[in-house]
Amino acid sequence: MEKTSKKASATIRKSSKRNAPAAKTQTVARAQKLKTPSKQHQLAALIVRDEGATLDQMIAVTGWLPHTTRAALTGLKKKGYAISSDKVDGVRTYRGIAPE
Repeated sequence: MEKTSKKASATIRKSSKRNAPAAKTQTVARAQKLKTPSKQHQLAALIVRDEGATLDQMIAVTGWLPHTTRAALTGLKKKGYAISSDKVDGVRTYRGIAPE
């Protein structure tokens, strides 16, 4: 009889494991809804505005160093963003268009 009870308990364990991924998926979905945007997304949001963003504005939002911020702009270019910059009165402003 012990063998029968072991099989029954093994069956119960297996069925409870099948439900675990669904519960985990729901938890991950809830966490993604509550998750704040990444710094890369914040940077993208800054440059696609009509007025664009200066390097100082991007640094203030992300907390990155200037060379890291410029590297992130290169990463956005690789993701398909069309980024341009212009310099007015010694201040460079970056503007971008999101990929379609």
